[in-house]
Amino acid sequence: MKKIALVLLIFVLSLPVMAQEKLPTQSIFLELGGAGLPYSFNYDFRFDKSKMDSWGMRVGAGGYAFAGGDSFFSLPIQVNRLYGKGPHYFELGGGFTFMAFKSDTFSYCQSGTYDNNTGMFICDKQFTSRSDRTEFILEIDGSPNVMGTLNLGYRRIPVDGGFTWRVNLNPIFNSNGFWPLWVGVGFGYAF
Repeated sequence: MKKIALVLLIFVLSLPVMAQEKLPTQSIFLELGGAGLPYSFNYDFRFDKSKMDSWGMRVGAGGYAFAGGDSFFSLPIQVNRLYGKGPHYFELGGGFTFMAFKSDTFSYCQSGTYDNNTGMFICDKQFTSRSDRTEFILEIDGSPNVMGTLNLGYRRIPVDGGFTWRVNLNPIFNSNGFWPLWVGVGFGYAF
């Protein structure tokens, strides 16, 4: 019994030493704004598990659904490169965000006249929205669609893993234009 307790004690005491040998080359995080547009849950990893300042990739998912019928789904995918030395890294990357959405159509009267004889309002010009179009910073023509994303930012990853955070400038673009001032803030866990 004493031998088993001694082996367990040695194993438990060696865990911090083993944890220091493995770099935190993977992380999961919640990002507000950024490549996922409104928000996204993400998984990020380095292609080379032996060093942090290397190429990697992030994949995420985000979206929302409202009772009125409007819904939005985003799937950000980016390739990125970290530059620096732990725990401080500059991040540079690019990719795209696949999106799908549904917007209910609505209509309203833009102008009209009141008929004194009948006591009714007569609509002369009516506006009806299109359900296959939406706008998220830039106009988006139809669903599903893709928006290009860039990434320039700071990432803090503790040398031994644990709580990680990031702040990024995420310019976005599509066939309708370019918006350079979209930002993202992320919080998560590196392992």
